[in-house]
Amino acid sequence: MSAFIAGTYNSRDTGGIPLATGGSTRAGVLYRSDALAGVTDEGIRTLTAGPIGTIVDFRTDLERTGLENPAVPRVTTVESPLLEAAFTGMPSAGLDEAALRALIPSLADIYIRMLGSAAATFAEVARLVARPADETHGGVLVHCTAGKDRTGVAVALLLDAAGADRDAVIADYVLSETNLAGEWTELMLARLAAWGAPLIPAITDLVTATPPEAIKAVFAWVDERGGSAGYLRGGGLSEADLGALRERIAG
Repeated sequence: MSAFIAGTYNSRDTGGIPLATGGSTRAGVLYRSDALAGVTDEGIRTLTAGPIGTIVDFRTDLERTGLENPAVPRVTTVESPLLEAAFTGMPSAGLDEAALRALIPSLADIYIRMLGSAAATFAEVARLVARPADETHGGVLVHCTAGKDRTGVAVALLLDAAGADRDAVIADYVLSETNLAGEWTELMLARLAAWGAPLIPAITDLVTATPPEAIKAVFAWVDERGGSAGYLRGGGLSEADLGALRERIAG
């Protein structure tokens, strides 16, 4: 699958995802991507000419250093850093593989911790999608570094709350691993190796994988707490904004 934005690896429009009740999500409303630092002139032209009016960047200040988003005419960037799933350092040197595995959380564990602390952030993203300041350029693009973890959880919550078919949402999440395979994965693993990271599966999977079980764990967690819509309400999303979100995404 080609990236929607030239210079990225994992960008796409979430339009066309089947809804649980029939039909599909609307194009031009909710987009997702990996980091935009490498966007080419062609990619900037795509962003400028298209419906995206807001970019939400989940990266931390450290992740942005030297990898800032390019300026895009008339597009507003909202910085909403999420520490969970950000790469913050290596485990202590000298540990054997078994000890490292014991220290390294699974993606599901990271996502659950994220859900416990980021409801207000995800609700604000939902609000941005639901209430665009400019209807002509009302599309919202959400991204982090890989576009699979913080972005994957956010997009899954919004699509699920809007009524998208869960199997299709899971498939969209899983697609990121395929999109990132090859050059992006090779570059990222080389960077980890240069930092002294032991490239054992427990670490490489955190960086590159999107197993369906991880996003299923997100749905199981929110279902115990009123579902994705209930979770976003708990983060401060109003009923009116939830209705507007569903109208924008599902039509």
